[in-house]
Amino acid sequence: MRIEKEAVTGGYVNFEIAGRMCRVYYETAGSGQPLLCLHTAGSDTRQYRALLNSPELTANHQVICFDMPWHGKSSPPEGWHTEEYRLTSALYVQTILAFMDAMQVERPIAMGCSIGGRVVLHLALQCPERFKALIGLQSGAHVNPYYDLDWLHRPDVHGGEVCAGIVSGLVGPGAPERDRWETLWHYMQGGPGVFKGDLHFYTGEGDLRGRVQRIDTARCPLHLLTGEYDYSCTPEDSEDLARLIPGAQLQIMPGLGHFPMSEAPQEFLKHLLPVLQRIQHDTEGRNT
Repeated sequence: MRIEKEAVTGGYVNFEIAGRMCRVYYETAGSGQPLLCLHTAGSDTRQYRALLNSPELTANHQVICFDMPWHGKSSPPEGWHTEEYRLTSALYVQTILAFMDAMQVERPIAMGCSIGGRVVLHLALQCPERFKALIGLQSGAHVNPYYDLDWLHRPDVHGGEVCAGIVSGLVGPGAPERDRWETLWHYMQGGPGVFKGDLHFYTGEGDLRGRVQRIDTARCPLHLLTGEYDYSCTPEDSEDLARLIPGAQLQIMPGLGHFPMSEAPQEFLKHLLPVLQRIQHDTEGRNT
């Protein structure tokens, strides 16, 4: 009988977000420089399962992931049944900072994908001093909606299956079958209307056109990693973003799609580890 016990610990922390108590699930592994990982719309912390179990990463970094309220193993706040969930920029930023305060996480490297890749730009604008560096995966200033969001919350279709169907084309063609289907399974398990509510931020309210130029990478370094197979945030979108932000570092990842850390984690780590080494080197250089 084969048994493998993972060196990942999880738990719950209760804290206030926008005046409402929330019970939030988190996972962590490793030690050293905190690396705070932010999941995509409609999914959860399981997207970072391979990073939490990477000996190369956890040797020098404490990987910390959490499910936002409404996602994964984090419940919605009390009274959720009386409202429509809609993620906003202010709520998103406040959630991240409140989690950091509750867990006493100081100056992490924050890495987010998709909506997480967008919110790191908001963090760079609003509170760069709270972070050692920021990493945006599939990060663009905006996205033009390319499907009808109403299909994501209807009584006559299976919500989870339609969510997975919509994002299935965003996975790179070379993703291992196991990782491809586990990524889609996470979407199939999302709560009713949660993916749609996240896209309120991603496709409209969180638009940063006209403001990203004010990001100061001297205050907080910004690294952009974008998979080449992505029609939600294309390489051209990230290239446009990098041109607008002096000092931003961009790398296009061949063969990867919209969920690099989940769909092909071992390939993604080949790109991420050198970026983390560069952040460490640059930090040591500034401190000497």
